[in-house]
Amino acid sequence: MKTTRRTIMTTGLAAAATVAGPGILRAQTRPPAARTIRAVPHGDIPTYDPIWTTANMSAYHGAMVYDTLFGIDANLAPQPQMVSGFGVSEDKLTWTFELRDGLRWSDGSAVTSADAVPSIRRWAVRSGSGQLLLPRIRDVSAKDDKTFIIALKEPFPLLLDMLASSTTPLCFIMRKREAETDPMQKIDQVVGSGPFILNAGETKAGNQYVYDKNPNYVPRGEPPSGIAGGKVVKVDRVIFQNMPDSQTAVAALQAGEIDFYEIPPIDLLDQLQGDPNITVENLFELGAEGYIGLNWLHPPFDNQKLRQALLYIVKQEDMLRPTFVDPKWYRTCGSWFACGSPIENDANTAWFKGGQDLAKARALMKEGGYDGRPVVMLQATNIPYMMNAATVMAQQMRSAGFNVQLAPMDWANVVQRRSSKAPPDQGGWNIFFTSSGGLAMSNPYMIGGMATIGDKGWFGWPTDERNEQLRDQWLKAETLEQRKVVAAQIQDNAWNIVPHMYYGQWVQPTAHRKNVTGWLHVPEVIPFWNVVKT
Repeated sequence: MKTTRRTIMTTGLAAAATVAGPGILRAQTRPPAARTIRAVPHGDIPTYDPIWTTANMSAYHGAMVYDTLFGIDANLAPQPQMVSGFGVSEDKLTWTFELRDGLRWSDGSAVTSADAVPSIRRWAVRSGSGQLLLPRIRDVSAKDDKTFIIALKEPFPLLLDMLASSTTPLCFIMRKREAETDPMQKIDQVVGSGPFILNAGETKAGNQYVYDKNPNYVPRGEPPSGIAGGKVVKVDRVIFQNMPDSQTAVAALQAGEIDFYEIPPIDLLDQLQGDPNITVENLFELGAEGYIGLNWLHPPFDNQKLRQALLYIVKQEDMLRPTFVDPKWYRTCGSWFACGSPIENDANTAWFKGGQDLAKARALMKEGGYDGRPVVMLQATNIPYMMNAATVMAQQMRSAGFNVQLAPMDWANVVQRRSSKAPPDQGGWNIFFTSSGGLAMSNPYMIGGMATIGDKGWFGWPTDERNEQLRDQWLKAETLEQRKVVAAQIQDNAWNIVPHMYYGQWVQPTAHRKNVTGWLHVPEVIPFWNVVKT
């Protein structure tokens, strides 16, 4: 699971590492305000390495300075980006790709296949989808400076979709030097071939990040669509500013001191919509989904009956309302896959349709032998929707008879503690909260949380062979109709074993000055190309 654009509503992550090296603008004439966009995103950039982390702020940074081989368009279809042409052998095992002309790193050197090959390999180790692709790859190799080959062990219909996905970490292409870095280690230099260049001289980590138009970037000729097509930069500079206090950010937006505010509080949207100089716009159609992580390693949720009991306890409406207030911004959802996605379904959702049933929950708790032991629930106090969801769920569980102990801390500490496999009373945990973009939750492969591979999996470490067999079937399916059939089977099984749970879906509109237009609607990433300031 990632730290999404909605995961951090205030600055709570460590400042990004200091970068050095060629290709970073250190000094130039400061562009006028009319050619500069000042944006307040959801938090700080935790690292300049967008492959090492799933944090969306690092992906935002990555989309500015790096490029991808393919990109999803507005219809979520993969389209060539750094690639000029590609083809697949008759047996569908050998894919050949050719890089387009004009690709250069910001240090002036040419982008070659020698860069693309290790970039793909490093991404595949860190990415949830890449980890499913990796066992199916026989080899990734360079044929010549502009051509590389991905040889598969078996046909894999979703190869291009995975290379194009905007779910973090994106398959950003880095220089050979950075791409050959151990995937478990962060890179320490920023040399990209994307539409912007990081201006290290003007950047003050933890405060502001300055990106200048890359004068040597050659965009594609097609119109922009999603993160595909021509990435034409129409301003000279973009500045990401950290502004944790929402009232300060709203006042700055209304005063024209900033141009874009990613996550204005829901209770202030009416105020912003009433301002003739402000546009409130939803850039992420599927929104986000609240995720409840359950620890399978320790009691009580190592017991399936006690995980099932939670299905009859959680009432999504009560968990969403305190944060999102108006139902026009949120919805309850019983599907294992995001509501509104192509594979949303209602298999095995009688528990959801029937509503909260504490008597049923208590019966399952008795069957599971719950002994009254404490349930340690991690609560991120600096992220309102997580804090509120934890408060409400703790109350709901206590009503059924669970002994819940809230462990309040900021999000950065939740991120640290959720990685612990220690018993809950020795620094571990039983339940934590996060969220993920609707696109990532629209299929069984984009995020690690959909896997049930035990110790090698994502936080919670569920184990279930049936789920993995069905995920494999889904990946091999060649049509949407085939995938829908398998998706219903995955969901039927998932709501029996309960690897994790959800607390609903919501949208979080952005707000920007009306004279700043051209925003592209892309899941998980905010593109600053194509944006015009008049």
